[in-house]
Amino acid sequence: MNYLQGLNPSQQAAVKQTKGPVMIVAGAGSGKTRVITCRVAHLIENKVDPFNILVLTFTNKAAKEMRDRIMKVVGPEAKNIWMGTFHSVFAKILRVEASKIGYPSNFTIYDTDDSKSAIRAILKEQQLDDKLYNANFVYNRISTAKNNLISPAEYLQNEHIQAEDFSTGRGKLGEIYQVYTQRCFKSGAMDFDDLLFKTNILLRENADVLYKYQNKFKYLMVDEYQDTNFSQYLIVKRLAAINENICVVGDDAQSIYAFRGANIQNILNFEKDYPDLKVFKLEQNYRSTQNIVHVANSIIANNKNQLKKNVFSENETGDKIKVLRAFSDNEEGKIVAESIAQERAVKGSAFFNFAILYRTNAQSRSMEEALRKLNVPYKIYGGLSFYQRKEIKDLIAYFRLTFNPNDEEAIKRVINYPRRGIGNTTLERIMIAADKNNLTIWDIICDAQKFLDSRTANAVSIFSTLIQSFQVMAKSHSAYDTALHIAQHSTLLKDLYSDKSVEGLSRYENIQELLNGIKEFSEREDIEERGLDIFMQDVALLTNDDNDKNPNADTVSLMTIHSAKGLEFDNVFVVGLEENLFPSQMSLSSRTDLEEERRLFYVATTRAGKKLTLSYATSRYRWGTLTSCEPSRFLDEIDAQYLELEFKPQQKISGNPFFDNERSAWQQKETFSKPKPATAPKTTSILPKAHIPTEGFTPSDTSKLQVGMEVEHERFGFGKVINMEGNKPDLKATIFFKEIGQKQLLLKFAKLRIIYL
Repeated sequence: MNYLQGLNPSQQAAVKQTKGPVMIVAGAGSGKTRVITCRVAHLIENKVDPFNILVLTFTNKAAKEMRDRIMKVVGPEAKNIWMGTFHSVFAKILRVEASKIGYPSNFTIYDTDDSKSAIRAILKEQQLDDKLYNANFVYNRISTAKNNLISPAEYLQNEHIQAEDFSTGRGKLGEIYQVYTQRCFKSGAMDFDDLLFKTNILLRENADVLYKYQNKFKYLMVDEYQDTNFSQYLIVKRLAAINENICVVGDDAQSIYAFRGANIQNILNFEKDYPDLKVFKLEQNYRSTQNIVHVANSIIANNKNQLKKNVFSENETGDKIKVLRAFSDNEEGKIVAESIAQERAVKGSAFFNFAILYRTNAQSRSMEEALRKLNVPYKIYGGLSFYQRKEIKDLIAYFRLTFNPNDEEAIKRVINYPRRGIGNTTLERIMIAADKNNLTIWDIICDAQKFLDSRTANAVSIFSTLIQSFQVMAKSHSAYDTALHIAQHSTLLKDLYSDKSVEGLSRYENIQELLNGIKEFSEREDIEERGLDIFMQDVALLTNDDNDKNPNADTVSLMTIHSAKGLEFDNVFVVGLEENLFPSQMSLSSRTDLEEERRLFYVATTRAGKKLTLSYATSRYRWGTLTSCEPSRFLDEIDAQYLELEFKPQQKISGNPFFDNERSAWQQKETFSKPKPATAPKTTSILPKAHIPTEGFTPSDTSKLQVGMEVEHERFGFGKVINMEGNKPDLKATIFFKEIGQKQLLLKFAKLRIIYL
């Protein structure tokens, strides 16, 4: 039993308990995967037939890793274990038993795009408004119903569901669900959710089939049990009903997928299903330093709804957890990027040891730009680079057409997005006419009445007029005003806003973040040209795809916290720790939602092995308005003894009242150890007060400006010069303004009134 060597007492006990219901509560970094693999190996070593073992996971990667480890212990017999994701295992069973539910054994499995395409066809046939009945929304509504085991008939008969649909003007959703189900059945197809939905039907309505698999799978193990939904819970419960040799492994503190249907009550109430349950707690964290574990514990202790455990580490004490404050999201990106570059320069750390975690995808923009400026290589994990996301590319295509209407790729991308009745056939006719008459596509579009039939020519003419109006706008307005105008009048914003799915909200936030970046660009005073065309040039250089495609390349990882679950890094930066961002504003209306946000923060902190850094900004742009931000309540909940407030040298201003007051608030008012109530915070004004210039405001001659002088800016208000750098005529001044924080201004463009010499 060499596989037992090196396991701690709790791990060994969990491995050896093979009979009856078992729950292994596995804290972060506690060696969960090793325990699962050793437990399966122990079953086989004790003469359990591998064909009688079922191990369910949530990722193919996890299943492969476990199988490989088991094979090293027991050899080829490991191949006979039924091991895989819920969907892959039950697809396999459905292939065998398909005839029992009227399906062919070679049924097709629809992916998300297939499903949405079928839904769009139904919407078109029924002549329904595809804005009100957005395909993404309809797909997610059907998915939610299936994961809660609600059939089309039950959906149509449920008074509560019907009342909800009719109240939103979507009374046809039940009929769409019914037609979609019939169409899939007629085509011999199941979608992703059907693999679980149909398995439940199979086991519920066919006692012989249920009995067959109950006797086949004498031992069940479920990984990441806290992430199971109602449909998965019922399948597992049915299969384990006879032998009750069921072992679930998970950590309620890492339940962060409620938006996908995961139900934390499955693990919290597991003992109610099995009164003779044996519980083993894996509490030793082998990944993180003691300080990181202490911080994580102090965070999760604020949740009331949890399985109590005492996670500890015997690793080195480690550095205190740094908390960085920035005056804007862009400066936050700069500070984080500089910290990574410095750590690499001083300690020689490889870039792959660093990860930047954020709450929403849109936050990657400021991080990406800061890393690029320092030539720090990075990769977006579990998503596209900010400027490569479809919605960003769509809006940028409109920008490109505004300045170069002959850009064929941009035309093809947006001529019918959002939809305006210009299909592929019309586009093909335009391209043929352009070739035949030796003209550009744009030439044909501008003279559509001459080359196209009247019906399609009208839609094309409207598009050309739209782009020409953008061109006029760009000549007389700022980069931001032009960009916002294009986003609105192209109806791209409206199209994204109508999609209320998780993905739709993310895309909408990404457009907001792009506009925020343009707003900040348009207000820069260290450059002479600030038009949208100049911004486009900068973006083109940023997105020039010349990065190394090697997946093993030495790069910093950027990802949402949801994507980071299950991963670990030596150095982790958790950014954007501000109220209404993290925790999300949408989570502040209930304790359940707030506790999930806190679990998400717990997951973020426990990704770190050696060094953890937390950061927040005191202001962010939201739809072009600089908005004041309040530090996250989660920072208040961390025990202050494990934290270190760190401000970069250029921010350490002797006697600065803002700095002193904030340090005082953090260190002297016990805000760290006193949790706030789990209700939405009282909101003061989220906007900084607009500065009203002193009467008779006249800019001064700044050629004699020196450090220590007090100045007034007509927009930024009163401030103090804290640094001067560069040579004339490119002399720059760093000024700390009382209302908005630190700004660096190019003096030849800055309009400052010197009020103290």
